[in-house]
Amino acid sequence: MSKVNIKPLGARVLVEEVAAVTKTASGIIIPDAAQEKPSKATIVAVGNGTSSEKIEVSVGDTILYAKYAGTAIKEDGKDYIIINQTDILAIV
Repeated sequence: MSKVNIKPLGARVLVEEVAAVTKTASGIIIPDAAQEKPSKATIVAVGNGTSSEKIEVSVGDTILYAKYAGTAIKEDGKDYIIINQTDILAIV
């Protein structure tokens, strides 16, 4: 887990996407154009929550999130997404 200088505010979390599957179980390589955007990520940083919503996840959790959720950012050459906690569907 890398250290980042980004601290989400409120009930938001900073996540790093898990790499997409590039090969099927039978060995067929999936081209980039046919790959789906992954909806699985690892939490890198969490906000403090709000008075009406407490944070239920922690750093290091692997989550599933809504497909079009969040704002993509790039920091130190890595891609991250800041999402609202309400867009997290499950902890894996």
